[in-house]
Amino acid sequence: MSMEFLITTLIIVASPGTGAIYTLAAGLSGGMRASVVAAFGCTLGIIPHLLAAISGLAALLHASAAAFQGLKWLGVAYLLYMAWSMFRERGVLRIDGAPTDKSTQQVIGSAVLINLLNPKLSIFFFAFLPQFVTPDQTNPIMLMLQLSLVFMVLTFFIFAAYGVFAAYLRRHIVSNPTVQSWMRRSFATAFGVLAVQLALASR
Repeated sequence: MSMEFLITTLIIVASPGTGAIYTLAAGLSGGMRASVVAAFGCTLGIIPHLLAAISGLAALLHASAAAFQGLKWLGVAYLLYMAWSMFRERGVLRIDGAPTDKSTQQVIGSAVLINLLNPKLSIFFFAFLPQFVTPDQTNPIMLMLQLSLVFMVLTFFIFAAYGVFAAYLRRHIVSNPTVQSWMRRSFATAFGVLAVQLALASR
């Protein structure tokens, strides 16, 4: 496994995106445990995309406009739902200090859906993983599985670090209504922007 792969993966995973924003919001709304659970869910959400890329199914999304558009608009709708829920202080994520009845399964489910309903991920992995497989590789599928596992591990730990940092700041936020309102609207806007970006995405 090359150092180039590790560095590239770190840059990709650490870049702000849907999963990172969700994990940060989970840390602010539910504390350290919720942030780790959200990071785990986001990591689970990329497994289907990795498997699709390895098996070649991502080529179908790239070739079929209907399949890509269908999955894309489901993702847009879910991101808009997350934005509205955050803005209205409902749903899985809340930044008001009040206890929430959302279960671990619900937090994981939302995290999985956020990544699962993004067809760009399959196409990204379809283009990304083969770059690190040499022509003389005796078992390229096994190598891509190994690379995928490393990508998932780094995703979990980096996202969890984001979430834990957010959870650390939570005590300063929940006691300040002005900061609560600002953060809630900021995350709602972030989810809305991500929805627009996905809506404008092409194959």
